[in-house]
Amino acid sequence: MAQIAYILLCHKDPSAVIEQARRLSRAGDGVAIHFDAKAPKEAFQAIKGAVSSLPNVVLSKRRMRCGWGEWSLVAATLSATETALEAFPEATHLFLLSGDCMPIKPAEYAHAYLDEHDMDFIECEDFFESDWIQTGLTEDRLAYRHFFNERSRPRLFYRSLELQKRLGLARAVPKDLAMRIGSQWWCLRRNTMERILSFTKERPDILRFFRTTWIPDETFFQTLVPHLVPSEQIRSRGLTFHLFSDYGKPVTFYNDHYGLLITQDALFARKISPEANELRQRLGRLYATKDVQIRVSDEGKRLYTFLANRGRSGQRYGPRFWEVESTLGREQELMVVACKKWHVGKRLLRALATHSNVPAVEYVFDEEAVPLPDLGGLQDSLEKRSRHRRAMLRMLFDHYETDRLVICIDPASLDLLRDFYADRSMTRLLEVECVYTDDFLKGHARRVGLAGPDTPEGTLQALLPALRNDLLSEGDRLRDAGFPEYYRIREHAAPEENIEPLARFFSIPNDRAEAIARNHEIFID
Repeated sequence: MAQIAYILLCHKDPSAVIEQARRLSRAGDGVAIHFDAKAPKEAFQAIKGAVSSLPNVVLSKRRMRCGWGEWSLVAATLSATETALEAFPEATHLFLLSGDCMPIKPAEYAHAYLDEHDMDFIECEDFFESDWIQTGLTEDRLAYRHFFNERSRPRLFYRSLELQKRLGLARAVPKDLAMRIGSQWWCLRRNTMERILSFTKERPDILRFFRTTWIPDETFFQTLVPHLVPSEQIRSRGLTFHLFSDYGKPVTFYNDHYGLLITQDALFARKISPEANELRQRLGRLYATKDVQIRVSDEGKRLYTFLANRGRSGQRYGPRFWEVESTLGREQELMVVACKKWHVGKRLLRALATHSNVPAVEYVFDEEAVPLPDLGGLQDSLEKRSRHRRAMLRMLFDHYETDRLVICIDPASLDLLRDFYADRSMTRLLEVECVYTDDFLKGHARRVGLAGPDTPEGTLQALLPALRNDLLSEGDRLRDAGFPEYYRIREHAAPEENIEPLARFFSIPNDRAEAIARNHEIFID
């Protein structure tokens, strides 16, 4: 069975470090602690005194004064790793953690997972081709030597960088290395780490290069592992779940994140708030649990992106060049039904078909499998239809030999509406305002990837208010857009209230609109 040697990089909160060491070593694994040499002496002494009586817990033989973005973080990791390899000869894996990390799976599960997957887990994206770096320096991290810390001495950091640029002192990456980048937190097999340590002794030039790169903890191990280990033995992801904001700052987890964290496809999570005592206690109990069934849904990153960015994603303010190269025509009349419940929108179009001869097409720009006539291949994929939306509609007008056409769209497709209203044709809009039950919202969350079949009920319940608000805000955005020829019917309105907007939107007599409005099956979920 897998034996883990945990490498703890810590710089504060000695009581939390001690508790973490106790928790991890109780499961029979080893723990090697590196406590920042810049931390107060009494804090280190507290840790030293507490762990001296703990089996399977050791302190790094060398302590570094660590600075964010500096080589010192890599040096501290190497020092603690060497200590762990010597102290725990039975360890099969080395797992790098911070003092802010907590387990999100039982120890029993972690060991079984590593037994099943004989791999190195480390994120290692192509440094130059990937978009892993969101803010700050990119190629300049490597091309120039960095002797000062950007955070503590920013003026010297940027003066040194500018001077090197003016003097043409850019350097090349070591020729035999393909530079990679990724998260600092990894889980490596013992023989992989031994190869890395041997390689650094054989190649002092590699150490010299990385010592003066900026943020080498995101490139050193990430580059050397693929250099020394066959690609089929590497999984380019860590086993520590973490999130970053749009500004490159780590997302902090609190007491109410327990249900979210334990369903992620990872063994640990960072970073846990120091004030989240309840969360720490619950995760600590989980780590010691045996014979528990684990369910993984792994929607955390999508869920965070949705909650952090709702109302922003998908919006733009100018048409693409292919969207202005054609027009539907001045004489054409496009009637757009915007309905979030697609089954309701489809039923409304089918009800219209019994009271009007206007051709109607369902969610042509939202759903891949839509019944469509042969339009020379343009109908084959959703991507083609969306990219050439005006051409698509013009061909539908021509195919049905009509100057009136009804389509359904999702209310989130505000860019489509802006484009259609910008055309020379006449465009009308009917918003179908629906009631969103909890069951519908849960199903919607699963359909769009915010939840999975095994997502805990508590996580779903916490998501529902934000999801309901997001769907309601889509209707608000439609109304706020100020589109002319805008109409609305409501599920919770009396049929009499929906007759006039239906009649005016579809240009049908009131008696036919009344027959549609009184069709109660349209809104059934």
